[in-house]
Amino acid sequence: MNLDDLISEYAGIEERLADPSVHGDQNLARKLGKRYAELRPIVETHRELRSTEGDLATARELAGEDAAFAAEADELEGRRGDLEERLRHLLVPRDPNDAKDVILEVKAGEGGEESALFAGDLLRMYLRYAERVGWKTEILDSHLSDLGGYKGVTVAVKARGAHEEGVWTRLKFEGGVHRVQRVPATESQGRIHTSAVGVLVTPEAEDVEVQIDPNDLRIDVYRSSGPGGQSVNTTDSAVRITHLPSGVVVSCQNEKSQLQNKEQALRILRSRLLAMAQEEADAAAAAERKSQVRTVDRSERVRTYNYPENRISDHRVGYKAYNLDQVLDGDLHNVTQALVDAEMERRLAEAQGS
Repeated sequence: MNLDDLISEYAGIEERLADPSVHGDQNLARKLGKRYAELRPIVETHRELRSTEGDLATARELAGEDAAFAAEADELEGRRGDLEERLRHLLVPRDPNDAKDVILEVKAGEGGEESALFAGDLLRMYLRYAERVGWKTEILDSHLSDLGGYKGVTVAVKARGAHEEGVWTRLKFEGGVHRVQRVPATESQGRIHTSAVGVLVTPEAEDVEVQIDPNDLRIDVYRSSGPGGQSVNTTDSAVRITHLPSGVVVSCQNEKSQLQNKEQALRILRSRLLAMAQEEADAAAAAERKSQVRTVDRSERVRTYNYPENRISDHRVGYKAYNLDQVLDGDLHNVTQALVDAEMERRLAEAQGS
């Protein structure tokens, strides 16, 4: 779509959102709200650019009579250039999932209990980051380790309203193997160990995007268990769902109700099936997902967290900083921004080359 089409679409959505009957359908209203928020910065930047161009033309006409207008024209010329560049960035084709919420999974890998403990640290980092940004989080499923870490944990992360930048825009880059270098709590001689944690991020699917035939599901129920296998529930409330056509298996045991665990498991299943469908339809998406977690091995890493040096390194874009303590406390913005900027440069290059 060209700029005129986008402006026309924005005006049409604005008119529809002013219709009270639209808000009777919450899914439709939310979808329109998200698209409206995506288009708003494009339309506002375009309007500001046109206004600046008008002011610039006027300043140039009057510059011959008053030197002050010549200086103003120079300033407006610079502002016009900035706005043109901003609009060019905004018009670059976006990732179609950028406005989506996400399902984020953190899984302990190589390193035993130390890996499970670091999985807990990463979970806390993401929860604190979401809190800073203003996102809502919901733990869908978790499996604790004996020492209080996590063998695996699944979290839904949602934006609180319609925003031009969705959760996927930032968190999609977290997928991959995260390597930690530190002295474990289990180490008695002070030696630095290296272990790994896997993170998998998928856009959360809405019901209308992924239709699941109940006949394609095998649902098993069992008793929830805690660290070490001890029973924490005397009823069969834990749920395991197997999607027979794809072989995808999802289990949930966090809730006390079997029905609630089933609903949580279905949410995770939908997001995984959506990601699989997109992989099949889009070779680029397949390559991106395969670059996340194939095996949670220390050598296959996207990021390293070095505690002795208080250093965080993202190996995909060469990002390095010595504020690991702040990052683990949720100050993840600069890390994700480096990856957002790298993706924008790639998309700009692709747009120019096409």
